[in-house]
Amino acid sequence: MSSVVIMKDTIQIRKFTATDLDTLRHITVASFGGVALEQTLEERLGIWDQSRDWKARKADHIDEDCRANPDGIFVAELNGEIVGYITTRVDLINSRGRIPNMAVTEAARGMGLGRRLIHHALDYFREEGLKVAQIETMASNAIGQHLYPSCGFQEMERQVHYAMRL
Repeated sequence: MSSVVIMKDTIQIRKFTATDLDTLRHITVASFGGVALEQTLEERLGIWDQSRDWKARKADHIDEDCRANPDGIFVAELNGEIVGYITTRVDLINSRGRIPNMAVTEAARGMGLGRRLIHHALDYFREEGLKVAQIETMASNAIGQHLYPSCGFQEMERQVHYAMRL
């Protein structure tokens, strides 16, 4: 467990437990507004399922991450309260780790927590013996486009998302 003192408050990064899931879903919805593909789809195509808006679909991504690799999800706590998380996927066959989701609460932004979570995930990938780490972001995510290169990631390629109503 790693910790650092920031303004007399202790941030600890620990492994995810199943009881964290609802909080992670809530942080996801609160953090991804304006940068989630699910939101863009809804804005441009309209709501196609009255019971499932972009927030529900984006929160489902966290459920998928928890099913895929619960041991590779790490939660940041500030004075015992969850203020951020990072999820990972491990591809042992191809020696590649991927970070599908990361979020920090608005109250905890500016403390370097996103960077700490990324470094924690990278250490996890190294412990797993992986050789490459991958993360992606939307063009609208200015924070990610600054943070990821500053953590050592290099831009490889841009992807264009297409969608249509059926």
